[in-house]
Order: sequence, then structure tokens, then C-alpha cells
Amino acid sequence: MTTPDDMTPDSEPQAVGAAASARSETVETAKIVSDKPEPETDNRSAKQIAIDEAKEIFGVIAVALVLVLVLRTLLFQPFTIPSASMEPNLYQGDYIIISKWNYGISKYSFPLPFPVVKGRWFDHQAERGDVVVFKLPRDPKIDYIKRIIGVPGDTIQMKQDKLYINGKLVPSDELGPISAEDAPGGQATEYRESLPNGRTHTIQDFFSNGPADDTGEYVVPAGHYFVMGDNRDNSLDSRFSPDDPYEPGVGLVPEENLEGRAVLVLMSWKEGSSLWKPWTWLNFHWNRFVKPIH
Repeated sequence: MTTPDDMTPDSEPQAVGAAASARSETVETAKIVSDKPEPETDNRSAKQIAIDEAKEIFGVIAVALVLVLVLRTLLFQPFTIPSASMEPNLYQGDYIIISKWNYGISKYSFPLPFPVVKGRWFDHQAERGDVVVFKLPRDPKIDYIKRIIGVPGDTIQMKQDKLYINGKLVPSDELGPISAEDAPGGQATEYRESLPNGRTHTIQDFFSNGPADDTGEYVVPAGHYFVMGDNRDNSLDSRFSPDDPYEPGVGLVPEENLEGRAVLVLMSWKEGSSLWKPWTWLNFHWNRFVKPIH
């Protein structure tokens, strides 16, 4: 039979062992703490710290600017439509995105003209029906947007308000009346035009005897394009000579002047809206958000 006194001899060694273990853990903890490295002291002066921080900030800004330049040069660029010459597809105030890689790289692909680039690098010919942004040949400081109608080797002519490409009538189906603020009486006629390569798009026409509804033949030379606005009676385009003293037009567009292809209407501001007028920031045409450009 076991009595309480029988437990006394075993209890004492256990207590001694526990105390020794505690002392050992304390020593190990102290050793670990003492092994931690001392925090480094920044011995730089306040001036040097400011200089180093400025270098870091400028480095980040430089990287950001390089990325923006690459994106703007090789990928995408925004533009705002300034006039009604591309109605009924693009309207004044539309904020559009153009893709920069479709036709290669020219000196006008950069934010400022880069004369080292001659002609186009990685050139790819534009196609009939492409809506393009380009530098105006007679004044490269100005950006224009039109639709490519004629490519190198084509013959273009307007006869009795109808478009002919290489001597063949371009089919157009009447779609009916359409509201047009710049048209006499505020109304135009809308048509769907079918180009020889199968591309279709809509145009609007005010009347059949406009100043460019009957023209001579235009032969598109190599390295150039013939462009027209979709608003056929309110567009100064390749039908008009750039040397006209009263209504100077675009003339033929050199391929190196192409900046990119218009692909998307991102949004559209109503007339009178401005970034400098915060109360107009939401003054949108709500039905023109994220619309592909055809």
C-alpha cells in the first residue's frame, strides 16, 4: 500500500530539474538577444538624405515617362474629334483611341517629329475603309481624321454624287433621313457604302450638287493614300487641293504621315464641356461609351 510519504523522494529531483531547465532557457534567450545585430546608424547629413530621395523620385518619374512614351509611340494614343466631317460615325467631342502599330513606325509616331526615321519602319499598307489619324501634309502640326478610300495605284472619281474606284461604281444603299446639325434644314440622307474589298460603312449626304460631287480623276501614286470624310458635303479631304486659296484641302496623304488607325470611341463630351470646368466633367453623350469604330 502506497502512502503520501512514499512520493517525497521522487518530488525533490523533479523540482531541481525544472529550476535548472528554467535557468538554461534564460541563458539561451539572453544569448539570442545578444546575438541580434545592432541597428545601423544613418550617418548621412540632412542634405545628402534630401539629394538621395530626390534621385529616387526622379528615377521613378523617368521610368514612368519611358513607359508612357513606349505606350504612346507603339501602342495607343487618344484624340478628340474636333469637327463634324466624320458624321454619322464620329461626332464632335468624341474621345477616341487609335492603335499605333497597324502601319509601322514613322517620324510622326513620336510625340515630337523624329527626323531620324525616314519613311516607315515595319511598314504595313493601310486598307480601304480604315479610319486613320494623320498629320496634315501642308501643316504637320495639325492632326486630321478621315477614311481611306484609295490606296496606291487606285483611280478615284466622284460623278453625280457617286463614288467610283478604278472606274467602277461603289454601291451605296439609302438608309433614310438622319439628323445633322450642319446640314441645311438640320437633316441629311444616310447611306451604307460598300467598298471593293468588302468593307462597309455609313455616310451622310446633304445634296447631290455639292462642290466635290463631280470631280476629275485622281490617281493615287505609290506611298500615298486618298482619304474622304464620311460627311461627304462637309469635309475638306483629298478631293480638295491643299493649294486652294479659299478652301485648302488635304490632297493626297503620304504614308509616313499616318499616325494610327482609329479603333474605339471611349466616351463623348457634349459641346461646352472642358477639363477646366469640373462641373461639366459628367456632361457626356451617355449612348456613346466604348463604341468600336467601323
